[in-house]
Amino acid sequence: MRLRRQKPDSAGTNRRGGHTEPDVFADGVHDLPGSSADEAILEVRKLSVAYVIDAGFVMAVDRVDLDLGRGEFLGVVGESGCGKSTLLFGIAQLLSPPARIVGGSVNFHGKEIAGLSDKQLRHIRWREYSVVMQSAMNALNPVKTVAGQMRDVCKAHSDMSDDEIRQRSEEVLRLVSIDPVHLDSYPHQLSGGMRQRSMIAMALLFTPDLVIMDEPTSALDVVAQRSLMVQIKELQERLGFAVIFVTHDMSLISNFSDRLAVMYAGQIVELGDTRQLFDSPLHPYTQGLLEAFPSIRGPKRHLLGIPGQPPDLAKPPPGCPFAPRCPQVMAKCTTIEPPLLDVQEDLVRCLLYENGPPEALAANAPTPVEIQELPERLPAGSAAGPGEGTSQ
Repeated sequence: MRLRRQKPDSAGTNRRGGHTEPDVFADGVHDLPGSSADEAILEVRKLSVAYVIDAGFVMAVDRVDLDLGRGEFLGVVGESGCGKSTLLFGIAQLLSPPARIVGGSVNFHGKEIAGLSDKQLRHIRWREYSVVMQSAMNALNPVKTVAGQMRDVCKAHSDMSDDEIRQRSEEVLRLVSIDPVHLDSYPHQLSGGMRQRSMIAMALLFTPDLVIMDEPTSALDVVAQRSLMVQIKELQERLGFAVIFVTHDMSLISNFSDRLAVMYAGQIVELGDTRQLFDSPLHPYTQGLLEAFPSIRGPKRHLLGIPGQPPDLAKPPPGCPFAPRCPQVMAKCTTIEPPLLDVQEDLVRCLLYENGPPEALAANAPTPVEIQELPERLPAGSAAGPGEGTSQ
């Protein structure tokens, strides 16, 4: 399920510079090819989020379009500061000042939720969509047990009895391979992996249709990361919920997402099937990201970084925001902002492709990254990372 190509601005000029409130509704909303609207549980159109500062505003999310199908796993990747987490908070309606939505729409299950009050959102939060925060130690209340925090969620969003809450809490802990004895534990008594799985269990209390995850593996070692990701994918396939998963680690998400969105300077610069994007990345920024981490198999190759720094979003450059760092920059890239183009079943925001895919770029693409296949299911006893047993 993808968006069709966007039409470029009629004047072909940049709309990001300066501190005038942007016209985020200028471009039309585009149809979905080969699918009906009711197949998507989430439709984001021209979503823009700005941080208001003394000198004006910083556009952290700039006219983002994306759709999410039922049961789909969408990964969102990019450098720190590219707008990944702000995008998620905008979708989940969790922004707090100085951040605010300045344009666009977020349609969830056919209902516009952008701009709803907390009282209105209370009827759909946790029950229809839930959020797993980046740091479980910070997200969990340190002076309440896991059971107490699950009880708070259930009391706020349902009329379940105390016995029903306890029973459901035990069920969701078992789903994430934690012994229910840990319901009476405080967050500091759990390992990092167990805290993160407890957050996931809490997010599944009402079996929502969408679980939004903001870098849930960032504080874990590589073994615990892999274990948690396998379990998330297994739960998703078992329960059928959709996932939006933000991470800066492309190698981690490669095995698990159905589609991948690459963000840079608040915009999606490439969006497509995960396997295709790894095999044939189109945007020079995506190619640079793939050149920056090694493959565990195949011949040794020189790792390359992306020179320069991301742009200052308070004073964005004219034209393409990646132009100052792009190895394939053209003169027009510094004056014309690229639209999102449909190229080879992929969406890419780059002027290199305005007349179709140039053959010369194929030689410059990085060597395809080999992705190991996942086991059909998690082997018994491997759900917890080292030192993360399921009982005391």
